[in-house]
Amino acid sequence: MPFSRASHLSRRGLLAAGSAIGLGAALAACGDGDDDKKTGDAQKAGQKAGEKSGPWSFKDDRGKTVQTKSTPKTIVAFTGTAAALHDYGVEVKAVFGPTKTKDGKPDVQAGDLDINKVEILGNVWGEFSVEKYAALAPDLLVTDMWEKDALWYVPDNSKDKILKLAPSVALWAAQLSMPAALQRRADLAASLGADLKAAKVTEAKARFEKAAARLKAATRANPNVTVMIGSASADLFYVSAPKTSADTAYFQELGVKFVEPKVNAQGFFEELSWENVGKYKADVIMMDNRSTALQPDALKSKPTWAGLPAVKAGQITPRTTEPIYSYAKCAPILETLAQAIETAKKVA
Repeated sequence: MPFSRASHLSRRGLLAAGSAIGLGAALAACGDGDDDKKTGDAQKAGQKAGEKSGPWSFKDDRGKTVQTKSTPKTIVAFTGTAAALHDYGVEVKAVFGPTKTKDGKPDVQAGDLDINKVEILGNVWGEFSVEKYAALAPDLLVTDMWEKDALWYVPDNSKDKILKLAPSVALWAAQLSMPAALQRRADLAASLGADLKAAKVTEAKARFEKAAARLKAATRANPNVTVMIGSASADLFYVSAPKTSADTAYFQELGVKFVEPKVNAQGFFEELSWENVGKYKADVIMMDNRSTALQPDALKSKPTWAGLPAVKAGQITPRTTEPIYSYAKCAPILETLAQAIETAKKVA
């Protein structure tokens, strides 16, 4: 889960600034249909979402039932959640959270969102323009939840003002397994008018299920391969516990053998100094692929990193620490990890 580089931050801050996982850049394509067919399905899904009207309600993962007189049209969402809704044909007006990198390109958490067509209310932790949000006259705010009742990337110092302006929906990104997280986003999208029977959606789900079967087979064929979930900062290396995030909890269910760190008081990861980065033995290292974390190329100058058996063997795979919970984005994540385990040699 996400970590922070500032000790005075709240537990939510510790989860945000970085994390300990990474899995290849998510691919948007799914299934074997041609591009025109996929585009048509996406347009139909979007039209369906726009056509849905009448009283609307949805029970979120806080146990709160949100009710409005009509289906929300002006939706504002955490970037990764907005990207998931986009894959179902539901578009948002504005986003908050990592959306664009320093060079202006889409952040990994933006998925297939056109970042030039959405209002960006905040791009980093603690940044959320209440004024811009209010000007949109929002109908609904949607975000993730890593801790009970804590809205992801909604700043504590302005959350009361923000939550007064529109109803909110929070969906777990932890405390459950990936299929459940996927289902909850699909449920929300359907309530907003998405067509879950559209070919684009059904093909993506079929690909996801095939990828899950492949990962399970890979773990059976290579039962002794150990995987470490890592994330790097300049001063510390973070090793995450697999059961605390929806994605890695599911990988573990499918048979992936993970390093189990001695987690800190927050319960998500263990911080290691670079001198002690070799504390755990692993054959494969999954590295946090977010823009807030140092990537493997930036770690070559650290002797202890270079000396790790998995690094020497070139058995490093990216981890999507905050997955976009649509079938289209999660299928490639499973495929990437399956390939890493299929080809891994026992080196630890």
